[in-house]
Amino acid sequence: MTTTATTTIAAPPPTTPRRGRWIDHWDPEDDHYWNHTGKSIARRNLIFSIFAENVAFSVWLLWSISAPLLAAHYGFGFSAAQMFFLVAVPNLVGAILRIPYTFAVPKFGGRNWTVVSALLLLIPTLLLVVAVRNPATPYWAFLLIAATAGVGGGNFASSMTNITYFYPDRHKGLALGLNAAGGNIGVSVIQLALPVIVGAGGLFGLVATGTVDLARAGVAWALLAVVSAGCAWFFMNNLSVSLARFTTQIRVVRHKHTWIMSMLYVGTFGSFIGYAAAFPLLINLLFPEVAVANFAFLGALIGSLARPFGGWLADRLGGARVTFWNFAAMAAGTVAVLVAVRAATWPLFLASFLVVFLTTGIGNGSTYRMIPMIFQQKALRETDGGTSAERDAALARGRTEAAAVIGLSSAVGAFGGFLIVATFGVLGLRGGGVVSPEAIATAFTLFLGFYVICGLLTWWQYLRRTLLITRAPSLSSVDI
Repeated sequence: MTTTATTTIAAPPPTTPRRGRWIDHWDPEDDHYWNHTGKSIARRNLIFSIFAENVAFSVWLLWSISAPLLAAHYGFGFSAAQMFFLVAVPNLVGAILRIPYTFAVPKFGGRNWTVVSALLLLIPTLLLVVAVRNPATPYWAFLLIAATAGVGGGNFASSMTNITYFYPDRHKGLALGLNAAGGNIGVSVIQLALPVIVGAGGLFGLVATGTVDLARAGVAWALLAVVSAGCAWFFMNNLSVSLARFTTQIRVVRHKHTWIMSMLYVGTFGSFIGYAAAFPLLINLLFPEVAVANFAFLGALIGSLARPFGGWLADRLGGARVTFWNFAAMAAGTVAVLVAVRAATWPLFLASFLVVFLTTGIGNGSTYRMIPMIFQQKALRETDGGTSAERDAALARGRTEAAAVIGLSSAVGAFGGFLIVATFGVLGLRGGGVVSPEAIATAFTLFLGFYVICGLLTWWQYLRRTLLITRAPSLSSVDI
């Protein structure tokens, strides 16, 4: 008689939905739980988070492509400097809103806040409809209406904060990269689709220019906002593990790594959103013979698609290493843009600018991968020699702190996007409202200097092993 030994694998703890699609038990670090229960739920929430964020980003950058059309087809006599400020103000408001949006998920739940943030997009979209249908709308009114589009920028912070809780540490880089990229592509979507929808041409001449009606864009994205809110309501979940007190989260402002990573994110995401907003206007000013609708979307598309690749690369090579070399590439690309601006060469300008967009995407992914690793290692260092229970509690605290830093750094990064566009506007004001090629070259020279500083800071803080061994031994043993 042969006896066969069997091993009983315990079923994962129940994933219990309670009021309003809440999940009380969530443990993605448990392999069995993740493979049998967590993975499918996380994937579903990621899909609808991406959709909601995509719509939000489209609304946030609504004015990046609407502003050039106002001047070209509506006859509003705004100067080039005024146009840059019209495009810059949503970035400023979005950066400010990212701070409360970061703390909204731990307060109200990720699914609940996704619904609310999607419905808030009705404000800027419907106000656009009202503004463009009144030829007497003054500049200050357009400025205020553009500011309301900042609600779309706030969505990113809550979305990223929410998704970081759904995935285990080993998959965070790719998951956060996909979530962010899906949202970032919203910039490309609005810049590609809006000209087609409103009758301004596009698709490399496949769609002819007709009677331009920007109100159609407002209606279209208002409907998409309602659809995204409905999808979040029916298909997403809240996680009880994501709930945290404001006082617990806000403590991250005391950590130097919070501000270092925020500065690096200014260099990557700030550049992405700033350049994406300014790109159509820059083409219009430097190369008026080029059809803006045919090329404006390319930069944001390339930067968005590169973001998950940056997270994936950081998972394998280390976020700090990828970030350092990426800043070197950003600097090189910016030098090429400077040459193209001074030589007034369209093919070189387009190619070099697209390289810069590529590096912004890679850097976005690699810097966001660094944040969870830094705070997980910080938590482990604080419990060195502690019990297993103390270690688990510290790791949970590290995940909460990392989520808060992800949201706060996204706010600071978005503020960098405002500074980039506003720099063009300020230099234009000095030129009497005209943004000249010399002013544009000056702006890129300033940006180049900042990328060099970011690269040196990355090396100094996270790649100088001898320094880390002395100051943070646990950090020196891990590729952050």
